[in-house]
Amino acid sequence: MSMKRTLLGIATSIVAVLALVTTTAAWAESLPQPQGKPLLQVSGQIKSKNAGEGAVFDLAMLEGLGRTKLVTSTAWTEGRPEFEGVLLSKLMERLGASGATMVAIALNDYKVEIPTADFAKYPVILAYRMDGELLRIRDKGPLWIIYPQDDHPELKNKQTQAKWVWQVKEVQFK
Repeated sequence: MSMKRTLLGIATSIVAVLALVTTTAAWAESLPQPQGKPLLQVSGQIKSKNAGEGAVFDLAMLEGLGRTKLVTSTAWTEGRPEFEGVLLSKLMERLGASGATMVAIALNDYKVEIPTADFAKYPVILAYRMDGELLRIRDKGPLWIIYPQDDHPELKNKQTQAKWVWQVKEVQFK
């Protein structure tokens, strides 16, 4: 009889541990709801969600993923502005995103496919500030994909410039 109790105790412990692991995994995959104006919608191959089959982020949520600053020239600005935003690699990590491609969609429905390998190779950011000011729609905001072209001269080409999507409203991981 003591063997049965021991086995029952072990089984109960295993069930408790599995329940804890499952609850922890579910918590890790969930995202809070945006409290401010939604800036970014994410869909596709993601694990963490807060809006049906996708995720929605406001500015505070994007800032909460970690702020990265990047100073670089662009074909559309004067000098070398300082951009601030979230690393796209961090966004992918937080969402549990997978896929070889991220499709960036602008407010005017312009779409560009970007290899997610770019985000592992370079510190590409989804910028929400330029020179300390929030990006506005007329300034290519609210979100703008920025490549560190001054630090990586191989990025100064038309193929990479096509990936500098501004007025980003949505991304899809495929």
